[in-house]
Amino acid sequence: MKHSKDFNVQNERNLTMLVDFYELTMGNGYLHNNVQDKIAYFDMFFRRVPDGGGYCIMAGVQQLIEYLSNLKFSDDDISYLKSKNIFSDDFMDYLKDFKFSCDVWAVPEGYPVFPGEPLVIVKGPVMQAQFVETMILLTINHQTLIATKASRICRAAKGRPVMEFGSRRAQGYDGAIYGARAAVIGGCVGTACTIAEEMFGIPALGTMAHSWVQLFDNEYDSFKAWSETYPDNCVLLIDTYNVLLSGVPNAIKVFNEVLKPMGKRPKAVRIDSGDITYLTKKVRIMLDEAGYEDVKITISNSLDEYIIRGVLESGAQIDSFGVGERLITARSEPVFGGVYKLVAVENDGEIIPKIKISENEEKITNPAFKKLYRIFDKTSHKAIADLITLHNEEIDETKPLEIFNSIYTWKKKKIKNFYIKDLMVKIFENGQPIYESPSVMDIKAFSAKEVSKLWSEVLRFENPHAYYVDLSSDLWNLKQGLLNYYSETFEQ
Repeated sequence: MKHSKDFNVQNERNLTMLVDFYELTMGNGYLHNNVQDKIAYFDMFFRRVPDGGGYCIMAGVQQLIEYLSNLKFSDDDISYLKSKNIFSDDFMDYLKDFKFSCDVWAVPEGYPVFPGEPLVIVKGPVMQAQFVETMILLTINHQTLIATKASRICRAAKGRPVMEFGSRRAQGYDGAIYGARAAVIGGCVGTACTIAEEMFGIPALGTMAHSWVQLFDNEYDSFKAWSETYPDNCVLLIDTYNVLLSGVPNAIKVFNEVLKPMGKRPKAVRIDSGDITYLTKKVRIMLDEAGYEDVKITISNSLDEYIIRGVLESGAQIDSFGVGERLITARSEPVFGGVYKLVAVENDGEIIPKIKISENEEKITNPAFKKLYRIFDKTSHKAIADLITLHNEEIDETKPLEIFNSIYTWKKKKIKNFYIKDLMVKIFENGQPIYESPSVMDIKAFSAKEVSKLWSEVLRFENPHAYYVDLSSDLWNLKQGLLNYYSETFEQ
């Protein structure tokens, strides 16, 4: 089985030039001012969970590794940039000999992540660290968005399998391929996107379309032909004409006349339209009365987490779901607002923190080179909070730990009987990849385990409890010191 390490759409194209143009104009400016090799630190993070949810699912790290491992400017790229007549010859020579040399850290795929946390940290020459901004955001934003939506949909299904069926309505080829990957990370059991199985080893699933049924002279003949072709995995689409008066009776007739004499059992029937709750209740009764209690009912047709939750609460008899456009496009909120900000530079080896200030509090950045810890309760193993610290801070697990809200600082909590995990791993050192990504199916299992460590209040669809993401005292003091410094500077 091929997988993303040796077969991927991205590596068949040179995506080095998939950058916002200002990355190039700034790069040329850095070189012109002889600061191109100044060491800078950038954080990629997001400010808000889509759909008003309580958490997101980190995804896209493997594709980020592939992108950063293949940075190179072709002769055609250089010729194009020269034609703009705004870049120096020295900058063109720099790009011609470009070699990525940054260190990069990332939260591994599958972890639940929260606003304000660094998901990716890049340290290196400012020209390089700045240049990769667009693709870091594009890669992590897209897959994290889809993985998060998939997680919500799969939780709404309450353990019933969910299949990703959205390729034909995805936002382009990569939206379909990498969206399928992210959907499986978020909890889907498989995808209709065949190339995703070839690339990532995730199950490709699917049966028939209405056109198969329409092609034959009648519905019975179409079902008979299908069951004879696929006797070991017979799933019939029963809503082409009339589910209850035609689809189910013809399906049962084929089960009896074709599969039963072979000693085979049908797998499922699928409904793609109509009143899902009403139809599935009736279909379940008809199948059971015919002796096919083991035949599953699968549903598709413009589903999302709210529709799934609603039909199950109303008693719909559904065993699995196929979810398409509202998953692959995250239709309810199709933008993941990750950003990439400079947080520090080095002067003669000393790390100098930098801050972006705004009248909008959530847009004020957390300065400095940082670590991200997750704090777990030793008894329940539930996640209590995340703590962002300076890079050289260590947490003593043998002593009580006090955390506090970074805005409402009087809100404090003293934690005892806990253990911590450093969430970030180093994926590049001096420009070389040093991290081996797990398989997509392993990431899926890991993510389910990590989501189960969140309290149910955080997992609510409506008005979830805000998960604690706090700053260490040292980081908070550093941030306040910078804010006070600039406030006093502006007043002068």
